[in-house]
Amino acid sequence: MIPFDGIFTKVTLICLFASTGWSRMKRHYNGYTVSDSDSELEPLIINRGPYFDTSVSKNVTALVGKTTYLSCRVRNLGNRTVSWIRHRDLHLLTVGRFTYTSDQRFVSIHNPMTEDWTLQVRYPQRRDGGVYECQVGTTPPIGHTMVLSVIEPITTLLGGPEMYINKGSTMNLTCIVKHSPEPPPTIYWAHNSQEINYDSPRGGVNVITEKGDNTVSYLLIQKARDSDSGKYTCNPSNANPKTLTVHVLNEHPAAMQHGGQLRLEYPFSAVLLSILVAVVGP
Repeated sequence: MIPFDGIFTKVTLICLFASTGWSRMKRHYNGYTVSDSDSELEPLIINRGPYFDTSVSKNVTALVGKTTYLSCRVRNLGNRTVSWIRHRDLHLLTVGRFTYTSDQRFVSIHNPMTEDWTLQVRYPQRRDGGVYECQVGTTPPIGHTMVLSVIEPITTLLGGPEMYINKGSTMNLTCIVKHSPEPPPTIYWAHNSQEINYDSPRGGVNVITEKGDNTVSYLLIQKARDSDSGKYTCNPSNANPKTLTVHVLNEHPAAMQHGGQLRLEYPFSAVLLSILVAVVGP
């Protein structure tokens, strides 16, 4: 038996459809066709059952190893169930708030006070990239897809893995971070596994960092001495660390690195470094 309020809703829709003209009908809501221009029907759309608020759904770019979230907002869910499906292998990941995969990195998050259903992906890897679907268990099911892109920033130290510096010269170590969705908040420099103290009695140690699509950090050490030899590590807060070994020598071997390479690739930055050397002094 059809409930009275259901009959009333259907009759009301049919009357409105007749008054606006059947030829204008273009969209479908729970089996009823509605025209895009029938704004007077919008109050009735709230009774059409679950639908996705796509204004809050978006494709997501994540960093390798950094927890990320895919979110969808479902209006008028009622007593239906929300599931997350991975399209690559049509694997059912979660149903409601329960994980249905042996990969426990996938977790469903939902606050009963909201209409948001979130898929948490812990420690994402590049293989996790692809299309994911937030699906509602209607008949037939409805779904909304999103794309997860997992990228791995690349850290490069120019001149590595071995660099030779003439004793008494200025050491320029250049660290470049590429393919990062946002510049690293911090870049740490270490010498022989110890974080460099720029206020140490040694003096003459400075860092210049230029953030952008490619973030570049320069470690500048003046009047290189024997104790400056060793392993130097550039460690961005959102990318992999990179290490090279510096040899401070009394002679000038043919393999020695020099500032020419730096000036060719980053001319403006090289000028900044030159000015800093002149201002700071020995």
